[in-house]
Amino acid sequence: MLAVAHWCWRQPFMAKPRTLWELSRMPAPEALAMPVAGVRAAQVADTFGAARGSDRTHAGVDIFAPRGTPVASATRGIVSSVREGGLGGRQVWVLGPARQRHYYAHLDDWASGLAEGDVLAAGSVIGHVGDTGNARGTPPHLHYGVYGSGGAIDPLPLLQAGDGKQQAPRAR
Repeated sequence: MLAVAHWCWRQPFMAKPRTLWELSRMPAPEALAMPVAGVRAAQVADTFGAARGSDRTHAGVDIFAPRGTPVASATRGIVSSVREGGLGGRQVWVLGPARQRHYYAHLDDWASGLAEGDVLAAGSVIGHVGDTGNARGTPPHLHYGVYGSGGAIDPLPLLQAGDGKQQAPRAR
């Protein structure tokens, strides 16, 4: 019975449960790869916590780049949502290490075939920089946010710690 369970656990059909289990046991990352191709952390303004109207604050950072620039997952993870609507427009949510949620918003489009439940390696392309949602008419950018059990986490220090470790975008 143990041998059968071990065999099953290693099969491709168990990739999602296996990845969920592994991600839940991993510590929160101390550094993140830049999700936008060709951008360095030093080019990103620290706008985390800045006022956004009278009722909310900025719960991430905006990473400006030309429209259509590839956006890659900053971590290994599982796509938990691919949707369009609200402030973020076209957006992707990725469940990463320590069950942190990574939010990629204002995308021009999603990577072809991207779907909820996809297992991603860090550097997997998930979409392209745009200006959807409440960013319509602004310079194209990615709004990138990280959320832990206590709420929003400033991603800029993590991107700065990972600067120079940008992964070349790759297919899923």
